[in-house]
Amino acid sequence: MCGLLGLVSPSTTEAAAARAAVAGALRCQRHRGPDESDTWHQNEVVFGFNRLAFIDLEHSHQPLHYADGRYTIIFNGEIYNYLELRAELIEKHGAEFATDGDTEAIVAAYHYLGPSMVGRLRGMFAFLIWDAEKRVIFGARDPFGIKPLYYAAGPHGVAFSSEKKSLLELGDALGLNPELDRTALQHYLILQYVPEPETLHTGVRRIESGTSFTVSPGGHVVTERYFSPTFRPRAVHGEADASRLYHEIAEVLRDSVAKHMRSDVTVGAFLSGGIDSSATACLAKEHNPDLIAFTTGFERQGYSEVDVAAETAAAIGVKHVVKTVSPQEMMDALPLIVWYLDDPVADPSLVPLYYVAREARQYCKAVLSGEGADELFGGYTIYREPLSLAPFEKVPGALRQVMGKVSERIPHGVRGKDLLRRGALTLEQRYYGNARIFMDDELRRVLRTHDPRVTHADVTARPYRESRGWDPVARMQHVDLFTWLRGDILVKADKMTMANSLELRVPFLDPEVFRVAAQLPYHLKITKETTKFALRRALREIVPPHVLNRKKLGFPVPIRHWLKDELHDWARDIVIQSQTDHLIDKNAVLQVLEEHRTDVRDHSRRIWALLVFMLWHGIFVERRLRPEIPEPQYPVKL
Repeated sequence: MCGLLGLVSPSTTEAAAARAAVAGALRCQRHRGPDESDTWHQNEVVFGFNRLAFIDLEHSHQPLHYADGRYTIIFNGEIYNYLELRAELIEKHGAEFATDGDTEAIVAAYHYLGPSMVGRLRGMFAFLIWDAEKRVIFGARDPFGIKPLYYAAGPHGVAFSSEKKSLLELGDALGLNPELDRTALQHYLILQYVPEPETLHTGVRRIESGTSFTVSPGGHVVTERYFSPTFRPRAVHGEADASRLYHEIAEVLRDSVAKHMRSDVTVGAFLSGGIDSSATACLAKEHNPDLIAFTTGFERQGYSEVDVAAETAAAIGVKHVVKTVSPQEMMDALPLIVWYLDDPVADPSLVPLYYVAREARQYCKAVLSGEGADELFGGYTIYREPLSLAPFEKVPGALRQVMGKVSERIPHGVRGKDLLRRGALTLEQRYYGNARIFMDDELRRVLRTHDPRVTHADVTARPYRESRGWDPVARMQHVDLFTWLRGDILVKADKMTMANSLELRVPFLDPEVFRVAAQLPYHLKITKETTKFALRRALREIVPPHVLNRKKLGFPVPIRHWLKDELHDWARDIVIQSQTDHLIDKNAVLQVLEEHRTDVRDHSRRIWALLVFMLWHGIFVERRLRPEIPEPQYPVKL
């Protein structure tokens, strides 16, 4: 788990200056790899790397060279099947290795197998390989987008980085002068995150999940999708057939966790009150009897899973460390968190995640977590919506339009308004992920640059087109894999753990686990009583009974209450001091804040989205806010 930075330029005349620029830009992502840092250049290419070492600690330094220097690689992530891949390359191709790590396995696979090798990797990754003979960079990002990879192209070259802030530092070297992307801003206020491949800066984009690419000095980045998640439910006949499928789920998860535990350093686990993190912790305990589990929560009743997590930790016999987050800590950490994020993500759970990652880093260098289980196995409550809205499907289209207009006249907060509104819409119209922050009428109220042509359909059209003919739950899962998962869940997981030089590993987001999950029919994912039906059945002999059928809490944060009381004045000050008047109607925002304080309407998520953006603007545009960046933390508690 590391931070990479690569620059390819059509000119070799400024190689020394380019290398110095890369070395300087690396410093703002030192938290991703505090163990060692190095730069390298050859002709038109400069590579820089910050390493957080896990495997082959004394070797596998990067940039790493292979085949007598023909190839040079920089790689962020972990390849969990690297031992099997190395053995295959030795047996079939006579490959030779100078290290014992996974980085060399990637570049060797590229040498012998070519670009198709990305389909052989089980893990999380973003890498660049420079082929000095062909004078081309080949790179790729993992199938689900666990590891980030930004890029920027200017008249002086193309650069790739694990963090956008490093590319902004390289603006002059690239000849790039990025501005705020107003379309991306509107998407953010609709979705609570900036969807891939956008960022909030023009000229800076992201390599999408499941994508490989090539670029030559002076050329353009050419991308190719090598993985697109496809749900292909298989017929399940009777309980015996279903039982075989449950067994297959349990075994593939056991295998994935075993491979994710491969490390030369201590691996712990995040533990909430839910089934997903409980499963990873239980399976991890099989490989580390001294496993430590980490939980975060709040003192406010109904907003913490600490008690359930503690019961789970006791049941499976692991040490349990708890971090409780206060309103003051929310206020103290948010500007720093926004700096780490690169682009705003209006998910309040970022803050407790940051604090629990900071706590965990005092005990270990890596943790397992349960991200991805909901998207693969059907875990979100909203996935049951097609069942509740089934009667509306029989209503003629014209009448459904009338229903929609009637819902518009019903005041906010009246029971049944949203059900009527959503029942009047098609799946493509109503579902665009788990978070829906600003509706169009709400957005017009606060966003001065509102463009009615910019909608969620800009983001969801492709996954809906690709999933035409699938059952509605599979289509919703497919949309989430391209939107919610990689825009919110994985961004906060990567950024908040890496902010603390902690590696997060997600065993559910494994190609082999997805292969099994993709075979589940509709009725083994969602029922009228529960979600993740097949996964719960598969884990009956693995997780403690008290978590097996718990309803999903969803890591709630009490901002609804805090924005009325403890956080109200703080929020008001952020709005007043923000220099975003040309974008945001601040008087309207202050009115929204007052409506929330006086219980006219719950605006908490909308307020939070605006606060995060205003802090982001203060840091990256106004340069008025300068969070103090702490030195990377190292384990001190044993």
